Amino acid sequence: MSFTLYPAIDMRGGKCVRLIQGDYDKETVYGDSPFDMANNFDQAGASWIHMVDLDGAKDGKRVNDSFVIQAANKLKAKVQIGGGIRTEADIVHYLENGIERVIIGSIAISNPDFAIEMIKKYGQQIAVGIDAKDGFVATHGWLNTSSVKAVEVGKRFADAGAETFIFTDIATDGMLSGPNVEAVALMAQETGKAVIASGGVSQLQDLIVLKELSNKGIAGAIVGKAIYEGRFTVEEALKEVEI
Repeated sequence: MSFTLYPAIDMRGGKCVRLIQGDYDKETVYGDSPFDMANNFDQAGASWIHMVDLDGAKDGKRVNDSFVIQAANKLKAKVQIGGGIRTEADIVHYLENGIERVIIGSIAISNPDFAIEMIKKYGQQIAVGIDAKDGFVATHGWLNTSSVKAVEVGKRFADAGAETFIFTDIATDGMLSGPNVEAVALMAQETGKAVIASGGVSQLQDLIVLKELSNKGIAGAIVGKAIYEGRFTVEEALKEVEI
């Protein structure tokens, strides 16, 4: 399995921000224009860009979608979007406007039948985002933690036909402490599908470790804060992991 780098753009109030462990009170602004940031990643050679509508995740509706559509239509890189996607109309809105992949997260937990219907209908254009804390699923912008085990959710959607999962360990997100490789690998093992790691990447070595498990189903890594903090550049990361 190939390994893909996904530079991340988290959007709140029309700006590029990063949160620590999903805490909306622990926000750092890294840019005034999500599109300009996406363009920078595109120019650096990224084949995919990961965008998250943080306002949407919190409010349960699309808020920053115009930036996502602009990036999808004007850049070479493919775009995947998560946050605030609750209805089929949300999914269609993005897919009809050039977005390559739509991530369903909270709705997959609160309404799994709907999620399964969307997976069956839109196939590989749907990714299932599973955010976990201590192995249990967290939802709605990480404001709530459920009693559902993350791997059980993954297995259910894999059985329904989901091909791509994005697994975020909240404990590591925004902490630059290294990814929870064991948890990501377990999700890949249990689902038998492609799993994109999210959260904790702090150095190039983290990406190298994840890539070494690409044959086990780890298909890529989403990287945000490490790039914004200058730990490494997109170009440097691409040289290490995308061959």
